[in-house]
Parts: sequence; structure tokens; C-alpha cells
Amino acid sequence: MASNPTDNSQQRPRHRNGPPPPRRQGRNPPPPRYQPQQHQSTTTITTAHAPQEKKKPVFVKVDQLKPGTSGHTLTVKVVSQTSVPQKPNTASSSSHLRANRISECLVGDETASILFTARNDQVELMKPGATVNLRNAKIDMFKGSMRLAVDKWGRIEVTEPVEMVVKEDNNLSLVEYELVNVEE
Repeated sequence: MASNPTDNSQQRPRHRNGPPPPRRQGRNPPPPRYQPQQHQSTTTITTAHAPQEKKKPVFVKVDQLKPGTSGHTLTVKVVSQTSVPQKPNTASSSSHLRANRISECLVGDETASILFTARNDQVELMKPGATVNLRNAKIDMFKGSMRLAVDKWGRIEVTEPVEMVVKEDNNLSLVEYELVNVEE
């Protein structure tokens, strides 16, 4: 007897006993579920989103700043502010982008002073005579000298004025550094 191609009797799915097989996971499987860990006397549950304890900021003085470091929190007084002229728009840059405002401010405390690079909205906060808290500040290197900056991960807070005499004769931005490769 010849096999009929329209005969569906041989193509029926087989019935299985028990649960269906597990489905295949894609490229990014879901994270594993966290189970309570049993200890001798207590039960703790580890979670993926445990609240982090906030640490108190450790304020540093300007003379403690070193090249290539970041995460500094310091209180400084603004001595002067100088606007940096911007290049006019060229044909290669888009005309719909707003121009960046950059200002160099001499800031410091009773130990030393340094140039701070203020960008865009930071320029209004850095007025001469103002006392500011810089949080998560970093040291950028510009032509071999240090510049203090606060990027999008940091914060500038204007505080109440503090009587502080800025030591301008110890300007850390006037010290020139040279990159040296050390082989170990």
C-alpha cells in the first residue's frame, strides 16, 4: 500500500506525561532569583537592590590635590573669573547646537589656589567672592598643568560666605607636570 501525502495519521504530535520541557532562554536570560540564605540563628534575604549607606563627605584642602585624581569634596572661595572666548561656528559643526560657555575661575582656600574650569550653567554660580562646595570634583590636566572641574556626576553648591583668606601665591595650576612612563 502506497503512502498518501495527505494522510495525517503519522504526523500527530505525541502526548507526553508530566510538565512541558523548559523554554530556551534568549541572549539575556533573566537574573537568578534570590533565595533566603539560612544561617544558624537568623534568616537573611539578599537582594539585588539593597540600599547603599551614604558616607559622610571627607573635605580636603586645595594643597592636597594631585594630578589624575577624582572624587574630591572641598570648600573654596572664588577669587576671580575670566571668560574663555569660543571659536566661531565652522561649517563642520552644526548651527543648531548652542555654544558652550567656558570660564576659568581662580578658586582656593587658606592652603593654596587652583584654576577651576566652569562650563555652561556653572558659570553663573562661580562669581568672584562666592563661597562654594564642590562635590565629586576631579583634576583635569590641560597643557601639563592641573585644572579643577566638576562634571555631570558632581555638584556645585553655593554656601553662605565664609571668612577665608585665599593663599594666591601657592597656585597649583602654575606647576607644570610631565607624563613619565614607568616600566616595572
